[in-house]
Amino acid sequence: MVRSYNIKTFPIYTLSLQVMALVKLTINNQPHTIDVDPEMPLLWAIRDVVGLTGTKFGCGIAQCGACTVHLDGAPIRSCSYPASAAAGHKITTIEGLSKNADHPIQKAWIEHQVPQCGYCQSGQIMSAVALLKQNPKPSDEDIDTAMQGNICRCGTYERIRKAIHSASAEMASAPKMPKSTPKIGKL
Repeated sequence: MVRSYNIKTFPIYTLSLQVMALVKLTINNQPHTIDVDPEMPLLWAIRDVVGLTGTKFGCGIAQCGACTVHLDGAPIRSCSYPASAAAGHKITTIEGLSKNADHPIQKAWIEHQVPQCGYCQSGQIMSAVALLKQNPKPSDEDIDTAMQGNICRCGTYERIRKAIHSASAEMASAPKMPKSTPKIGKL
């Protein structure tokens, strides 16, 4: 029996032959070489093959945002993105955001008690991080626009907005690190 993937449904099992390929992925700065169907959605490669289960399956058609990860810093829906297309790119999942849940967004999520059921939260957080990277001081309208692709079945949108503003303020007040170390010349 072979596992087949259909982006409109859960994975289905069929008796068929699939073409497998070695796909080299860099996930959370760690190299992974996996032997998969090149069309396997990145979500299933991350969850089932690599074993990082923080990224969630929600709809399978890139509409709910639960599967959001970063590809070279930009948010993508991993349920509809082929694993082979991610080869050669830097993938960041919720597990790679910080080691101790100490990213300003994660801390704000806890402070504002954003999660209710929690299912959509990894995708929400990854989208919020991408927003603040692109727009460090977003307005409510900016937040609503950037987060509109992430569905929260529990309706915690107001808390999500407050948490993003809170993280924005924390990030703005954080001491800035120099971009490069000055070179010391000969005396």
